[in-house]
Amino acid sequence: MANVQISFTLMDVFAHQPLSGNGLSIFSLVEDLSDDLMLSITQEMRQFESIFIKKIDHSPSFAVRIFTMEEELPFAGHPLIGAAAYLHHKSYPKQDEVALSLITESGEVSVCSHHIAGEYWAEMDQGVAKVSSPISEEYFEEILAALNLTQADLIPNLPLQVISTGLPYLIVPLRQNLQHAGIVIKHFEALLTKVGAKFVYVLDVHRREGRTWDNDGRVEDIATGSAAGPAAVYLTLHGHAKVNETIQFKQGQYVGRPSEIFATVSAELPWSVKVRGQVCFVGEGTLTLPR
Repeated sequence: MANVQISFTLMDVFAHQPLSGNGLSIFSLVEDLSDDLMLSITQEMRQFESIFIKKIDHSPSFAVRIFTMEEELPFAGHPLIGAAAYLHHKSYPKQDEVALSLITESGEVSVCSHHIAGEYWAEMDQGVAKVSSPISEEYFEEILAALNLTQADLIPNLPLQVISTGLPYLIVPLRQNLQHAGIVIKHFEALLTKVGAKFVYVLDVHRREGRTWDNDGRVEDIATGSAAGPAAVYLTLHGHAKVNETIQFKQGQYVGRPSEIFATVSAELPWSVKVRGQVCFVGEGTLTLPR
């Protein structure tokens, strides 16, 4: 049986230089791959996420599929940011700026990429945020214990709240002890489901620094674009940031990969948010796989 060769590019997203930020594997496809194969490839690459890209006709639109090592995601931030810079570099190398449409499992996402002084910066329009009502206090104790936190770690008078710009994140606002936070129970995903969230984002409000993990608590994400949008909306909603302010989030220091994510909430209601960051190219290669 003949083998098939699939090329890939390694990139670091929300990174000020290679080997910082959040690593990403990008695969440009000529033909479709099965779901199982894309999941197996992602597991082989051992990146937090991989993105598979296929051009649609002759338009500036591309179909994308995003996988973690556990599952496919309908939407994610750093893969889409990375894909924008990758497509700019590969398909439109003579342009300083390019606007593209990425068709995800959850819908169409507008992205743009800028090539400035040898650096790539990419931005995604995450669209209108969906803001849920504050979490009932009956869940506080269970959620905080699951995250190795206490009520004293929270900022008084700020709620726990689920906000989504594609993936629903439970925002947990801290005033201290971000370094001690972590998922310390089994079946944390079931607890999130109770409050309508897919993932948790623990946010030091004053330092504007966040942390999130896979729902087993085994792997900490380095830089989470899909969480930065909801976090920016949260800070704006509760008076800790202004509309049209460029909010800089830090993430990744606790896993030795410092990252910078920038988010801006629009002035028009209902609020929408854009997330951007620098993208660095790390390397290229080819996988040889059974067809």
